[in-house]
Amino acid sequence: MSRRASVLFLAAALALPAAAALAQSPAPVAAPVDGTLLSVSATGEARRVPDVATLSAGVVTQAADANAALRANAEQMNRLMEAVREAGIAERDIRTSDLGVSPQYRRQEGQAREISGYEARNTVNLTVRDISALGGVIDALVAAGANQVYGPSFEIGDPETAQDEARRSALEAARSRAGLYADALGLRVRRIVSISEGGGFMPPRPMMAMRAMDAMESSPVSPGESTVSVNLDVVFELGR
Repeated sequence: MSRRASVLFLAAALALPAAAALAQSPAPVAAPVDGTLLSVSATGEARRVPDVATLSAGVVTQAADANAALRANAEQMNRLMEAVREAGIAERDIRTSDLGVSPQYRRQEGQAREISGYEARNTVNLTVRDISALGGVIDALVAAGANQVYGPSFEIGDPETAQDEARRSALEAARSRAGLYADALGLRVRRIVSISEGGGFMPPRPMMAMRAMDAMESSPVSPGESTVSVNLDVVFELGR
């Protein structure tokens, strides 16, 4: 037998016991449940004052031809963008969301519609990370020529801490409810079998929407309060 063949034979011989041992290794088995299973759904909440606002602002111009409408729009939009930057909005928080030119039509009864002019529009989405400055930002936008402003909407810049607080609250509620059922049945809670998270979200509060509308009429802005919710489905094992 050649030296190469001997080496290959030895490698194969060494691999066989390992493969056999692997094949014979038992698969992990879940711990048996010999008690009563109880499934509980619970919701936890955490409230925070929003610290980030988003809004959109833009310029709409009209002219007899498309080129004139677009030139007028660009001139006015340049002034708007300069005001945005002077207000302290970082470049990463400025994003163009709509830019275009479209014809405007005139209708007369009994006649086909015809183009009466053109409309140019340019809109940017803005993120304001200092809510105390939001009123001044809105004033600056309008003063610079913005004739379309939408928002603001409010959110929590870093929601993870609030979500973790909501998770703990939901788990405590689930444990408390499981204990109530166990006591009523003359049993005790042995352990948690499984936990499933339904997700976290921040539903808007109606008062926030009303205050946001008020902010468009006057500079004072109030962000209200946001609620972070987490839903948990927890399965407990009850026993004696």
